[in-house]
Amino acid sequence: MALIEYDAYKQKLRELEPELEKLKQALDIDSAAQEAARLEDETTQDGFWNDLERSQKIQTRLKQLQNKVNRFRRLTSTWEDLTALCEMGQEAEDAETLEEIKTEFAALEESVEEARMTTLLSGEYDSNNVILQLHAGAGGTEAQDWCQMLYRMYTRWAERHGYTYQLMDYEAGDEAGIKSATILIEGENAYGYLKSENGVHRLVRVSPFDANARRQTSFAALEVMPELDDDSEIEIRPEDIEMQACRSSGAGGQHVNKTESAIRITHLPSGTVVECQDERSQYKNKDRAMKILRSKLYEAEQARQNAEIAATRRSQVGTGDRSGKIRTYNFPQNRVTDHRLTGDSKNFNLAAVINGDLDALIDALTLADQARRLQEGYEKGE
Repeated sequence: MALIEYDAYKQKLRELEPELEKLKQALDIDSAAQEAARLEDETTQDGFWNDLERSQKIQTRLKQLQNKVNRFRRLTSTWEDLTALCEMGQEAEDAETLEEIKTEFAALEESVEEARMTTLLSGEYDSNNVILQLHAGAGGTEAQDWCQMLYRMYTRWAERHGYTYQLMDYEAGDEAGIKSATILIEGENAYGYLKSENGVHRLVRVSPFDANARRQTSFAALEVMPELDDDSEIEIRPEDIEMQACRSSGAGGQHVNKTESAIRITHLPSGTVVECQDERSQYKNKDRAMKILRSKLYEAEQARQNAEIAATRRSQVGTGDRSGKIRTYNFPQNRVTDHRLTGDSKNFNLAAVINGDLDALIDALTLADQARRLQEGYEKGE
């Protein structure tokens, strides 16, 4: 019996080999390795650190490329090891080795599928870090508590992926939770993964704040924006902004409310207002506020373009309409329903999602979006 199972896994590994080659081409691993080698050589040149901003950008890009190449090389290395292990295990008729192969092959398949999903993240800024802005809806403490639950969900998702996150702005709730929060999540493809989270999130639960234990519905809005460099296409002219220093209002110990370190920036042509008060340095808060403003202006332009597309064609995965309810988290039914998906694929386990396990949901939205794009291309005759 073991010999037959060994043959089956040898066949599975043979079938996986051309898939790995396709993945290598799709990810453009050779070009990534060449660019990484060039950048690494540049970091050893005299004067590399003279321009700190440029050198940091190069270091960030180098790390992204090295991670990408190393992840793929680990896949091929695992494939090679399993292929050799199959040969040795079958020759020795070792049942224990067979069990190891089963476990390792399942993990390899999962890793290959994860890598395949990244090939669908082909948007201009999909590889960028992401800025999340959470806003509690109407409903006071209920909505503010829900806003904090979402904050926890996304930071847990970031931790699961080995990403880092920073709190850029924060306003505490009146009694519990948070009124609003701005988070920067840093990691490769962070924006590509989370861009579909943009919209209104609806909570249905028995209220922990109601003495009569009545069912309540709460809302929170999430804005999802790529972090953009100063040299991005989004131009902000000095005469178009109005800057105001003010005292911080959130947590921060003795420093808070004693110095005007918080920054509020108003973009006059659009009326967009951003604030940042997390840093003790006014300069750092200004820098962060400008990043948020640049990202907001980009998202506003994207929303305008999406609205034009939506006027002629509605898609299953949505149009980027910020006012639209995208998802319901139903605690009594232990179910999360994404309203942009259809059939059984739209429902997910609530306990997993609320604890940051969003991957199945994100993958479903990514695949649906890919299908939509292919259909649009077909209809246009592309």
